Amino acid sequence: MNRKGKKSPLARVKASKSNLKQPEKSVKLPKQIKPKAKGVAAKNPRLRNNLEASKNKLSSNSPGKNKRFQQQKSRSPLWLAVYAVAIAVGLSTILGTTISLANSFKDSVAVNNSPTASKVSANSQNKAKLENLFAIASLGKEINPLKLKLENLVQQYPELEPEFFLVDLDTKGFVSIEGDKSISSASTIKLPIVVAFLQDVDQGKIGLDEQLTMTKDVIGDGSGNMRYEKPGSKFSALETVTKMMTISDNTATNMLIKRLGGMEALNQRFAKMKLTQTRLRNPLPDLAGTNTTSAEDLGNLLAKIDSGDLLSLRARDRLLHIMGNIVNDSLLPQGLEPEALIAHKTGDIKSVLADVGMIDMPNGKRYIASIFVKRPDNSSQALELIQEVSRQTYQYFQHP
Repeated sequence: MNRKGKKSPLARVKASKSNLKQPEKSVKLPKQIKPKAKGVAAKNPRLRNNLEASKNKLSSNSPGKNKRFQQQKSRSPLWLAVYAVAIAVGLSTILGTTISLANSFKDSVAVNNSPTASKVSANSQNKAKLENLFAIASLGKEINPLKLKLENLVQQYPELEPEFFLVDLDTKGFVSIEGDKSISSASTIKLPIVVAFLQDVDQGKIGLDEQLTMTKDVIGDGSGNMRYEKPGSKFSALETVTKMMTISDNTATNMLIKRLGGMEALNQRFAKMKLTQTRLRNPLPDLAGTNTTSAEDLGNLLAKIDSGDLLSLRARDRLLHIMGNIVNDSLLPQGLEPEALIAHKTGDIKSVLADVGMIDMPNGKRYIASIFVKRPDNSSQALELIQEVSRQTYQYFQHP
């Protein structure tokens, strides 16, 4: 037997030989007795060393002897305070963002549910304004010599509040003097209305020979002669739009507004044309000046018409032909030489006088002039100023 209680190899061989001669018997193995740790460690140096090392490690990790642990323990309240502040700031930021989003959602719901929900949404207006800024930025450089001449001219009329927007369609140079400000449109509002009409003609929604019926609710005072016809009278769409532009017929204008779906439908279409200040609020004649536009709105509109962005070439040519036969030639045309061609639309109420046109010069240059003048009631100085602005602009482009 060896010291672990097991038989030696020689004894096992002898036992196996004796087992061959004797029948099998069940052998009960003795229970193994675990040695005591201290006794084994005393006899086994390696185990003793391991136990001592473990003991030393445990003792070295005790709070009383580990300075690093003590430093962390003494520092823990400060870290807890820092963590608390960070969590509070994070929670306040999240809460503030949530409240902001909730208010934004609440505002948008309020706008959609308000009585003015039929108006063009604020988002559409802001988008149109942004795109209008891009349109201005894409024009080119401002023509400073011409702007200086016109600013000096304006100083001679202290009672007037003019708004100019001029564009050289060849170089994309421009002049804007208060051109982005909203102003009463008077009859210049008829220009975007006729563009909307011709867009529907392009799309086959309206035929030029379609018969429109004049009803009592569309009869408007002021300029034009259709108001003298009996209610129930019929006019072709082409005749109606021509009278609206050439003699500025207010009844014809109201008939087209009705045919095109009403004022709000047209306001939405004006926004799609990127007209940021152009709004219909009342049928014509609108002597109080509640319908609005801006010099830049209508100047940019003419530029888009010229480039073919809004109308087919056929519709554009028809529009320019109609605008070339405007009866009132007392404003922009008076500053041009006889060889020049102009397609324009005037506006005239007691508080505002305006003319917006596209001019072709004999030297081949084409430019846009969009001029509005806010004035004391029916002041004739507004007419003088528009004529002189037209003359100086024409002379500058003839001899820049």
